[in-house]
Amino acid sequence: MTISETRYGSLRRCVVLLGAAGAVLIAPLADGRALPFLLLIAIVAGSLAMIGYGIYCHRPAYRAPWYLLAASVPLFAAGTAIRALGLHPSWHPVDDLCTSAASLCLGLAAVGWLQPHLFRHARDLWLDSTLIGLSALLASWTFLISPILRHSTGFVDTALAASYPVIHALLATVLAHSLATVVRSETSLRLLQAALVAVLVGGMIESLTAAGTIAVDPEFALVPQQWAYLLAGLAAVQPTMGALRDAEDVGPHRSRQRAAMIAVALVAASLVSVVGAELGVVDRVVICALLTSLLVGVLVRSERAIARSMRSERRAKYQADHDLLTGLFNRAALLRAPHRYREQWAGKPLCLLFIDLDGFKRVNDSYGHAVGDELIANAAARIRRTTASADLTARYGGDEFVVLAPRSRSEAAVLAEHILGAFMRPFELSCGEVPITASIGVACLTTRPTETTIYDMIRTADAAMYHAKEYGLGLSFHDELRKPATRHRISAAPRIQRVAQ
Repeated sequence: MTISETRYGSLRRCVVLLGAAGAVLIAPLADGRALPFLLLIAIVAGSLAMIGYGIYCHRPAYRAPWYLLAASVPLFAAGTAIRALGLHPSWHPVDDLCTSAASLCLGLAAVGWLQPHLFRHARDLWLDSTLIGLSALLASWTFLISPILRHSTGFVDTALAASYPVIHALLATVLAHSLATVVRSETSLRLLQAALVAVLVGGMIESLTAAGTIAVDPEFALVPQQWAYLLAGLAAVQPTMGALRDAEDVGPHRSRQRAAMIAVALVAASLVSVVGAELGVVDRVVICALLTSLLVGVLVRSERAIARSMRSERRAKYQADHDLLTGLFNRAALLRAPHRYREQWAGKPLCLLFIDLDGFKRVNDSYGHAVGDELIANAAARIRRTTASADLTARYGGDEFVVLAPRSRSEAAVLAEHILGAFMRPFELSCGEVPITASIGVACLTTRPTETTIYDMIRTADAAMYHAKEYGLGLSFHDELRKPATRHRISAAPRIQRVAQ
């Protein structure tokens, strides 16, 4: 389909919608009931045709909401036709039952369309929706349900009239939930949201009329519902109608939008005591129960928000100090160690072991980065099991590790021997057994450590490690680099021990 054909189709739909909307607005002004009745038949037929066309052409994965919408159209038309043709006295309460069933089907369809699915924070979303629903129900009871109960003429009529505000409160909850969570902008979704707004406007007019608050001509009261079915039918013919229930993630900013809605609901709820000053005992009990539930829900939401914030803070702090692959401290935490552990390390000698894996590049190039990461993680686990809790073990970068320990020179030599011994066994990786050894350079410090001295220790230990790697010594101390005889005597012992093992 070309761009011009697409534009022509969109223009044609707009013209049809404007024409239908104009007819809906003009019909109540005409004398007699023939034109409104014929227009109702046209709207019902057009909506059903558009829904059937959309289901047949676009084949949505979830068809139940569209079937519910299709079922609500003839039910709504039946209830309206009974009243429009003057059959109300003899057919009552069939008309109200049909209209209630249509509203219920439309509400269930809206839940199917607009309810977000498979979210990571589903409990928080449902809690927010419950709070919004309680606020809507509180307003419905104060301004709609209670006046309807006071002006009731019979049990059946009262029950049916009071059911509309409850259903509309559900629709308002679903609509608010959708606006605050769904981040898509498909045309079908926006048209359905607009249709839901029209249904709520029409329902409010009917409820206020039933409560005796306002007096509106029944033909004019039907205009919003007719608009709603026109918009819903137009949404059905959109190509995006098949993706309305696709799962998507909800960002933190959406939680703030829901919180803003709940804040507005609380402000509105605080006015109930003023508005309902002349309410009866039952009204006050219901309002107090709803207010209590709303406040308890807000407190629960606040506690969950605080707990979530604390978890995020702990997670961010952990990620700032730790390497995600190995779980060891990272380079930044290593450099901050002198300040963090100044009290524990005060007056103690300090040694830094710089560890590098021998032949890691060969393994990484031969088996890929995934196996290389697996090797690094396993090597980090062996180093961690060898060190003590007072030692700081960090991944410096790549296949390089650092152990900063409050130990003497002899104790550092023993620790290095244990680390070298931990690498005698081959690593069991996904590609098979891989033999890997390590080279260690050691730098010792007897003065109080600072960030500058840590840099110096890393540099000298790195040089000693490269010396051990170059000569195959396994272990080398930084102060032995200029003493060849002593150096080979001290560094050869670990090498001989490793070969023996």
